[in-house]
Amino acid sequence: MFKNLFGKKTPQKAFIAITLNAKLQPMHRADLEDALSLVLEKQNIGEICGGGSLLEDNGEIRECDIEIEAVDSSEQAIGHILNFLKNTLSPKGSRLRIGDKVIPFGEHEGLGLYLNGTDLPDDIYQNCDINDVWAEIEKLLGDEGSIHSYYQGNTETALYIYGNQFEVMYQLLKPYIDSYPLCQQCRVVKIAG
Repeated sequence: MFKNLFGKKTPQKAFIAITLNAKLQPMHRADLEDALSLVLEKQNIGEICGGGSLLEDNGEIRECDIEIEAVDSSEQAIGHILNFLKNTLSPKGSRLRIGDKVIPFGEHEGLGLYLNGTDLPDDIYQNCDINDVWAEIEKLLGDEGSIHSYYQGNTETALYIYGNQFEVMYQLLKPYIDSYPLCQQCRVVKIAG
């Protein structure tokens, strides 16, 4: 008789933690969070309540987290979140945690291009521009991948590229890397995959 007297029960909230195996600067993670927030709002799933980065000893980002306070943690809601990430950034080795349940996910592979910032002749640093490297990489990769973030260290600048397959991205970039002066003595590292 009194079960509806006080209205509907407040939905139980759940905490969802997404750990992306992605080296994203906080500003780039925030861009992803903003886009994910729109999906969460549209699907009535919840809202972003936090995020952070795990750092290497040298200050480079190892991985990053996005935290969600969810009012809907159903399989369908989790599916919406994972589908969004699949279509934006979903590096292999990523995981979603809800309670004690961990869901591994990831389709994209990562390529780190570490440009030598100290050992090249001065005229190369004066006459070459990292922005030109960035633009050329984006052009060469087409739909195979794109730069999602970067790192400016004491001796290197890294561009973090995520896409379908590391080897395909590397082969598309290799002729440019081998010929552009600023790419001399660079390192190419598989960062997800």
